[in-house]
Amino acid sequence: MDISLFDFELPEELIAQSPAEKRDESRLLVIHKDAKTYEDKVFHDIINYLRPGDVLVRNNTKVLPARLFGVKEGTGAHVEVLLLKQIEGDTWECLTGNAKAIKVGSVITFKDGLLKAECVARKDEGIRLMKFIYKGIFLEILNEVGNMPLPPYIKKQCADNSRYQTVYAKVLGSAAAPTAGFHFTQELLDKIRQKGIEILDVTLHIGLGTFKPVKEQKVEDHVMHTEHYEMSKEVAEKLNKAKADGRRIIAVGTTATRTLEAVMQKHGKFVETSDDTAIFIKPGYEFKAIDCLITNFHLPKSTLIMLVSALIGREFCLEIYHHAVEKRYRFFSFGDSMFIHGK
Repeated sequence: MDISLFDFELPEELIAQSPAEKRDESRLLVIHKDAKTYEDKVFHDIINYLRPGDVLVRNNTKVLPARLFGVKEGTGAHVEVLLLKQIEGDTWECLTGNAKAIKVGSVITFKDGLLKAECVARKDEGIRLMKFIYKGIFLEILNEVGNMPLPPYIKKQCADNSRYQTVYAKVLGSAAAPTAGFHFTQELLDKIRQKGIEILDVTLHIGLGTFKPVKEQKVEDHVMHTEHYEMSKEVAEKLNKAKADGRRIIAVGTTATRTLEAVMQKHGKFVETSDDTAIFIKPGYEFKAIDCLITNFHLPKSTLIMLVSALIGREFCLEIYHHAVEKRYRFFSFGDSMFIHGK
């Protein structure tokens, strides 16, 4: 498949730079994938399309305030450090700006010495292993020193860091947020439960690879990034029962989708697991786990628009995206949402 098959014209002003004033008042495009029709709604209307017995699966990962701005000791050079993955103890894999200045032994100071980091190893593409030096509890210091690692297309930091988290974020470890969940308020989730919909949590820690553009002309040549996911025994048992009962499994976002499909693809059923996945869901993929999907509007030529195309068909997907552009929906992380469901 040629990458141009997943391209569409997106005016830059439709890229949302800030979240909706109220989470559940963002817009919602309801897509009936079997009938090939769609309706313009508001997100809190989603409850009208959920049925008693449905299972809503969320990704409860929590974003680390992993973007740090510091100064290199000895030269005073300004350096940006982005925590990607904890390797062991206080040593983290980091993406560094001004990377040529960061050699093994270089020390970066953040916020008047509250936190320091020493480079202990160099890797390619600006990646460094950094050992952090501090007094106290690392995550508490990180909350004080760090900024949210917003996507590159969002030009300014949030006034409130909590708006780059879901209201159910729980397990720290992501370099980016599962943004389809931004639209849920606690009040809406309570109403969904009261209607008889089961809500289950899985965890997938999102890496910066989620923003990595597809550079290859041939889609099949693209190498997906690896992400860590976890599913508990209780959640696995409840999902297997839902499948056996013929109830709909609704993924909140592409990250929950990748978790569910990765488990089902590897084991043929839902199991208690802690594993890594580089699953690439594109047209031709046969979904084994999910029936419905809640997701935001994605980048042209991205792996995420390919995932949506795999679920509803490429031509119908592009028709929906053209409609969204025409109706001035807001795109990407802080943008509006779609709910794809069938019969």
